[in-house]
Amino acid sequence: MLLRIVSILFPLFAIVAVGYVVGKRARPDLSHANKLNMDVFVPALVFAALASKPFRPENDIPLLLATLAIVIGSGLAGWVLARVLGIAPKTLVPPMMFNNCGNLGLPLAVIAFGEAALAPAVVMFMVSNLLHFSFGAWLLDHRVRLLTIWKVPSVMATFAGLAVGMSGIAVWDPLLLAIKMLGDISIPLMLFGLGVRLTDSRITSVGLGIFGAVARPLIGMAIAALLLMFVDFPPQERALVLVFGALPPAVLNYIFAERYDQEPEKVASMVLIGNVAAVVFLPIALAFVLP
Repeated sequence: MLLRIVSILFPLFAIVAVGYVVGKRARPDLSHANKLNMDVFVPALVFAALASKPFRPENDIPLLLATLAIVIGSGLAGWVLARVLGIAPKTLVPPMMFNNCGNLGLPLAVIAFGEAALAPAVVMFMVSNLLHFSFGAWLLDHRVRLLTIWKVPSVMATFAGLAVGMSGIAVWDPLLLAIKMLGDISIPLMLFGLGVRLTDSRITSVGLGIFGAVARPLIGMAIAALLLMFVDFPPQERALVLVFGALPPAVLNYIFAERYDQEPEKVASMVLIGNVAAVVFLPIALAFVLP
C-alpha cells in the first residue's frame, strides 16, 4: 500500500519540485504561461471533461452538494477559529475554504483513480472555482461585482460543457480530441507553475502557517468523513470526496490576498507550508480510500 501511494504522489511532487528548482535558479516569468493556462488550457480541460460525458443531475448533484458542504463547512470552521484565536477572518477563512483542487486535485484524481475520475473531479474543481471567484473575491472586497463572474473563461467553459452534456449533442471526435489535447497541457503546467510560484512565497508567520497547513486538511477530511457516513456515494466518488477534503490551501488564495492587500505574507505562509505538508496528509487520505 505504501509503495502504491508513493507511486501515485511521486509524479505530482516531482514536477512541483522541478518547477521549484527551475524557479530558484532561472527565475522564469510564467505570468504569460499562467494566463494562457487559465484562459485557454484549463477551460479546454473543463469543456472536454464535461462534454465527453452525459450530464445526469441525479448522478452529479450529490457530488456537487458534497463539494459545497466541504467548502462552506470549512469556511465556517475557519471563521470560528479566527474569532477564537484573534486572527483576521479575511486572512484565515479563504485558505480554509478554498483548497488546491486545481494544481493538485485534478492530476491526483487522474493518477490515483484513472481517466474516469477526471469528469467528477472537474465538477468539484468548478464548484470550488465558482465560489472562489465570486464569494471568495467578495469576502475580501465587498465592492466586487459578482455578475461579472461569467466572463471568467473556465466558468464559460463549464456552462458550455454542461450544456453539451445535458443536451446529448455529440461533439465531432476530431474537434473534441483537439480540445482535449489543449486541456492535457494544463495539468503538468499547473504543477510546474505551482513549484515556481512557491519560490515567490515568503514564510513570515511560521506559527500561523503551520496552523493553517494542519487545520485545512483536518477540517476538510472531518467534514468529508461526516458526509460519507450519511450519504451513499459510489466507491470512486467516496474516494474523491475524502481526497478533496485533504487538499492543502490553493495558491490562488495568495494571489487574491495580494490583489486585495489582505495580509498576503501570512496567507503565503499558510499556502507554502500547507502544500509542503500535503506530503503527509494526502498519503493519509489515500490510505483510507485505496482498495
